Amino acid sequence: MKSTKKPHYAWVIFAVAFITLLGASGFRSTPSILIDPLHDEFGWGRGTIGTAVSINVLLFGFIGPFAAALQMRFGLRRITIIALLIISLGALGTTQMTAPWHLYLLWGAVVGTGSGCMATVFASTIAARWFVARRGLVMGALTAASASGQLVFLPLLTRLAAAHGWRTVGVTIAFCALAVVPVVGFFLRNSPADIGILPFGAPDDYQPPTALTNPIRSAMSALNDARRDNIFWLLWGSFFVCGLSTNGLIQTHFLSAANDHHVAATTAAGYLALIGGFDVIGTIASGWFTDRYDPAKLLIYYYAIRGVSLLFLDPTLTQGGFGLGGFMMLYGLDWVATVPPTVALCVERFGVKRGPLVYGWVFAGHQVGAAVAATGAGYLRETTGSYKSAFVIAGVCCMFAAYGSSRLTRKHSTT
Repeated sequence: MKSTKKPHYAWVIFAVAFITLLGASGFRSTPSILIDPLHDEFGWGRGTIGTAVSINVLLFGFIGPFAAALQMRFGLRRITIIALLIISLGALGTTQMTAPWHLYLLWGAVVGTGSGCMATVFASTIAARWFVARRGLVMGALTAASASGQLVFLPLLTRLAAAHGWRTVGVTIAFCALAVVPVVGFFLRNSPADIGILPFGAPDDYQPPTALTNPIRSAMSALNDARRDNIFWLLWGSFFVCGLSTNGLIQTHFLSAANDHHVAATTAAGYLALIGGFDVIGTIASGWFTDRYDPAKLLIYYYAIRGVSLLFLDPTLTQGGFGLGGFMMLYGLDWVATVPPTVALCVERFGVKRGPLVYGWVFAGHQVGAAVAATGAGYLRETTGSYKSAFVIAGVCCMFAAYGSSRLTRKHSTT
């Protein structure tokens, strides 16, 4: 009888992580959908709503390093389930809000805290702990699930908001988060050692990293060591620009910018979904490239392409049609392609044990940039009457990030 070799359980973990990130990603779509409905119902300005988004993305980023440490100390499964429950409760709570401080508390603080445990630090922990071979490809695919899910959900959520009111969006997000909990509970495992196997592609003499004893101390210790390294600050700065030019600007404000150019909300959401579709291709390809080429050189190309495309976004919005669709396809390929090479550089520079923690702090820079853009672009729109200056500023910042990436050197960690 012909024997068949069972797939490595790491691929089951990958599938669970993919579903988890995809199912929980809808909440990241919501801010851009809520801007105009909340303005119409409550009279809240774009700057006010942008401030709530800023609180959310800041917590989303700064919870990351501690979430990575908590996952290492108490286990991926337990922390992930708690995070999904927090997201669900926060999303349901937003359906009852009537004042700006409700938005700041629920969407900003509660959902921001829960989502911080579902950031790309979750994906980096999965990739670093369960994979030695194909780590870049896995990181690319998991990042694509998280980022693309945010954009692919947009058409559905936008139609729900238009047909049944914006509160149905909160209910839908809560349900999606809850639906993933049983999958995590049944299939997710904390580490290969829990089931007596080695990570995928690991040699027989592989030694897993030791468990962390104090999550807060470990996260702060990783930052204290990393801040003395110029590579950390180059990565932090480039990721600041990454967040500023994607989540904080396009994801938060594109629907409103499209409305300024008389593009229907459902049509604009379709354009963002197009970004999501091409992001899957671009990010998985980026992971494949990261396994084979110098990740620092990849970052140069990614930021330069993004910067040039943003400089042309406002006139493209004005013209619409095929040109706008072409922008979305090109921009989608580059949406979060920066993540796999950035994670690779963190792990190579700071080691398998500390790499995910350091990446958590680098990702915090991403969210600081997103918060600056979420608030800043809103106020620029209110003061100038257009998003054009915000698009140009983001494009120029991407050029600086490309230059900064050229100063990165590929040096592997010895720890």
